[in-house]
Amino acid sequence: MGKTKTKKLKAKAAKWKARAREAEAALAAAPKPGAKRDPLSPLAVPLPDLPAVPGARFATAQAGVKYRGRADVMLAVFDRGTRMAGAFTRSATASPAVVDGRDKLKGAKGDAGWAVLVNSGNANAFTGEAGALSVDALSKAAAAVAGVPATRVLTSSTGVIGEPLPHERIEAVLDGLAADLSPDAMADAARAIMTTDTFPKGAVRTVAVEGETITVAGIAKGSGMIAPDMATMLAYVVTDAKLGQRALQAMVDGLVPDTFNAVTVDGDTSTSDTLLVAATAKTGPEMATARAKGARAVRDALGEVMRDLALQIARDGEGATKLIEVRVTGAADGEDARRVARSVANSPLVKTAVAGEDANWGRIVMAVGKSGAKADRDRLRIGFGEIEVARDGMRAPDYDEEAASAYMTRQEIVLAVDLGMGDGEAAMWTCDLTRGCIDINADYRS
Repeated sequence: MGKTKTKKLKAKAAKWKARAREAEAALAAAPKPGAKRDPLSPLAVPLPDLPAVPGARFATAQAGVKYRGRADVMLAVFDRGTRMAGAFTRSATASPAVVDGRDKLKGAKGDAGWAVLVNSGNANAFTGEAGALSVDALSKAAAAVAGVPATRVLTSSTGVIGEPLPHERIEAVLDGLAADLSPDAMADAARAIMTTDTFPKGAVRTVAVEGETITVAGIAKGSGMIAPDMATMLAYVVTDAKLGQRALQAMVDGLVPDTFNAVTVDGDTSTSDTLLVAATAKTGPEMATARAKGARAVRDALGEVMRDLALQIARDGEGATKLIEVRVTGAADGEDARRVARSVANSPLVKTAVAGEDANWGRIVMAVGKSGAKADRDRLRIGFGEIEVARDGMRAPDYDEEAASAYMTRQEIVLAVDLGMGDGEAAMWTCDLTRGCIDINADYRS
């Protein structure tokens, strides 16, 4: 063996030993199983000032459903004349609250107000007949204190699946909730619905329509068990716009695919996913249809709020340290673009590569290939942000490993895929997959 070759082998061995030492040091420094999660996601954004929306009031209370020493129940009451729209999980094991909510929205008639009652800490899912009885009991009890029919009370529960809901604890705080209802308590409501979330999530937009300022404000919770299948979390949005029922529902249906259905954390869809949007009809002109004057501006504001909340959920993914945008262009059609975006965003191998700041673009090639979308190896282009890493069926001729690796150290990453097959486009947002996610979910019930 020549001296030059021996020297290279020794250098390579030294390099691998150094990497091994780094790995051992990282492992020693990593959180141990059962360790508490950091109190705040490194991707957290501050809760904005959530203004009072005419026709909507909120209150929170400590019922001790699971948590101690924190608010875990939220009640929202909306004035007479409010229109309500929604979207729910399509899970075959949906919770009784979801089933009840779907039925009530479909059968809603008249101008009576609405009430929304939410608890955290217990999902009231897969709880048999007892779960449905809990929903019925809470609907009747909330109706009595909110002054609305039980058919206009929507409930949501989030937390552990399979545990009977101690609904009597929630009933016990309803009188106090009704007494505390305030138009200024939306921020408190955002905190009360949190489970493994590390920060409360809220968003607000305003828009001028015929000289009047219309407000759209919303809150959401979500950190784990997040995957596109409407909804992928709990979210409650309210506007004072005078939107007709059909117009409001059409807006929600049209906006869901590119907002809440465009985020994924772990590929798992919850049994409890719910989005409710209330229009209290207090401000601006009547907008009976989505084509009415001013309706487009309100729709755009609603879309911005929904997208903002959805991205905050991705930012707070369990154990997340990086926000990932998967941007797909050149697909045969929009559905193929969504297939590819979903495949890349849900891939554990892609997500762990991002967590390890490894510029392993081959994992994206893999995810595109398994997506089921029309693809041609020799037309595919892949980039990290503006850095082209692969094209024409191979590594890009000017590929720079150092530049690609440096890009992966950012907190916000764009994975760009162009299929070269057509004009279809889609985007999806996710987060990296870290050991923190494993620890959180391994200890979730303990």
